[in-house]
Amino acid sequence: MLFNSLEFMFFLPVIFTIFWIMPDRYRWFLLLVSSYFFYMFEIPQYGFLILGITIVSYVSALLIEKNVTNEKNRKIILFFSIFICLTTLFIFKYFNFFDRIFDQLLCSVKIKYDPFTLNIILPVGISFYTFQTMSYVIDVYRGDIRAEKHFGKYAAFVSFFPQLVAGPIERTQNLLPQIHKEKKFNYDQAITGMKQMLWGYYKKLVVSDMLSPYVKNVFEQPQEFQGFSLVIASIFFSIQIYCDFSGYSDIAIGVSKLFGINLMKNFDSPYFSKSLREFWNRWHISLSTWFRDYVYIPMGGNRVGKLRHCFNLLITFMISGLWHGADWTFIIWGSIHGLGQILETLLFGKAKESRYLPIRVLQTIIVDIFCILAWVFFVSNTVSDAFYVIAHSFSGLSAPISYIRNGLSDIQLKGFAPCLLIGITSLIVFIYDYIAIKKKSSDWFLKSSRIVQWIYYIFLGLMILFFSQKGVTTEFIYFQF
Repeated sequence: MLFNSLEFMFFLPVIFTIFWIMPDRYRWFLLLVSSYFFYMFEIPQYGFLILGITIVSYVSALLIEKNVTNEKNRKIILFFSIFICLTTLFIFKYFNFFDRIFDQLLCSVKIKYDPFTLNIILPVGISFYTFQTMSYVIDVYRGDIRAEKHFGKYAAFVSFFPQLVAGPIERTQNLLPQIHKEKKFNYDQAITGMKQMLWGYYKKLVVSDMLSPYVKNVFEQPQEFQGFSLVIASIFFSIQIYCDFSGYSDIAIGVSKLFGINLMKNFDSPYFSKSLREFWNRWHISLSTWFRDYVYIPMGGNRVGKLRHCFNLLITFMISGLWHGADWTFIIWGSIHGLGQILETLLFGKAKESRYLPIRVLQTIIVDIFCILAWVFFVSNTVSDAFYVIAHSFSGLSAPISYIRNGLSDIQLKGFAPCLLIGITSLIVFIYDYIAIKKKSSDWFLKSSRIVQWIYYIFLGLMILFFSQKGVTTEFIYFQF
């Protein structure tokens, strides 16, 4: 079920009403049932998949805790649980990709091999809930948390519908205690949640969906374009994916607040970062911290020699790229960010923020240009398409006026009105983020007067009403991961 679907508009008020009417001791059960209904709405069979992973991780954690004095058994159970999660992820997401690679390797040495293609649909959100269950079992193994005894409440934690299919990837220490906690309806928290949902819907329905056709038109057949149209499409995608994914996170966090649950922040004005390291501290925070805690640090992190530290960074980001999708484009995208961080670390180390505004602005521009170039690989269908876009983006630049005019015409961005609309709607997002950076709070607007708040949110509602794509229900980009 999509957040931006008509079905969800009926689903949410019904669950919300029942949740606060029923006795508190049964609310976990409603969250569990509604979450499975939400997940199984399109393809019911995949409910068994998340249930199976939930059972394996639940039992594994209990056995690990029971074998507290037998380290060998604890490790066997831990590896078994991780093996089941990763194998499930591999079969549904990566089997066909690696099968093609195996076929190419054998063909290169002239060995005949018939690839075996699995014709299965990738389960929505599988990368998210497998990582969430793996971190739970690892935390139990490390002794950071106790194993959950109540299977139903643990299953509700794994399947909690607002963050089930695209995060944030919640940690047990934050979400599971809130499933247990007795809740009383908090009007202010509910209103805050609704405001955050509205902000998320604005990002998705107005900005992201408005940019989507231009991006899709170019990157489906990039060879039909050249010059400024490729530059525009690349910039548009960098804005689209941010508004699409951060919009989903805002909606998820806002919906959770309606049920008295606070999810972790997933974005923090990333395009105002002054280094790649800062960018990844602000972009998809739940995933970047997951890889930091469960991949990068266990490999040694930065507590090793320079060469090994660089290796740790590169491997972590390559795995992160592969997490996003089973294609070389994603691996290259992750590798670019890994190499960028290595270069940044070798040249500047942990450089302090400059006192001079022009230098900080220049740093931000460099980081954003780097990210836009990397996004080209993320959005392209093939590696060759990505290289084509980069190689031909500046064709015709010797005649600047024609370069710009032809680019706007090729991408079908004609007239002053659509350019102005895209510019204003996108600028609203970045002005909000800039103020959040200055005030060091993403919730800064909630501290303004109620009159100003309501005027602003009515404005957002009107923007959604008038400029969203009517009758079109588009998936969130990260649903494919």
